[in-house]
Amino acid sequence: MANCAVARRMTNEPEASPSQMVAGLIAKRAEIANAIEGLQRQVKSAVSDLDRVEATLRIFKPDIDLSELVTRPVPPPYAAFKGEISRILLGALRATKSPLSTRHLAEVVMKERGMPLGDLKLHRTIQQRVGASLNNWKRVKKVLKSSPGVDGLLLWELDEDAFRAS
Repeated sequence: MANCAVARRMTNEPEASPSQMVAGLIAKRAEIANAIEGLQRQVKSAVSDLDRVEATLRIFKPDIDLSELVTRPVPPPYAAFKGEISRILLGALRATKSPLSTRHLAEVVMKERGMPLGDLKLHRTIQQRVGASLNNWKRVKKVLKSSPGVDGLLLWELDEDAFRAS
């Protein structure tokens, strides 16, 4: 930043106001976030393509050992990118005025990430991960509140005062 200011002074260009810099940074953030989402879609597509090729290989050669063919690690199916689950959860909680259950939030995450909702084992796993993430946001970051809900599930909502303060 200091080099930019020096360069502006040397060329007699007016300095950008803080609001212009903020607007520029917000636009750059949106550009980068869109690029990341596009890359995440490409990774999901490539992993799916790889799964189909491996399944086809097994049809023609059932005894094939794919571990001998792999030259680099492949991400596990449905692996989340850093911060992806938190972004989805906080977005869902911001968008509603009423508390949401852990089960409902797990379904939101699964829909957002393109996961099959009919896979009960996957649903249970995602629900546990969602619960762990929500507990972290409650205990460590102190921006969520929970209350007992139906079927022993917790209901979650943003603690607006704590969220604004963080």
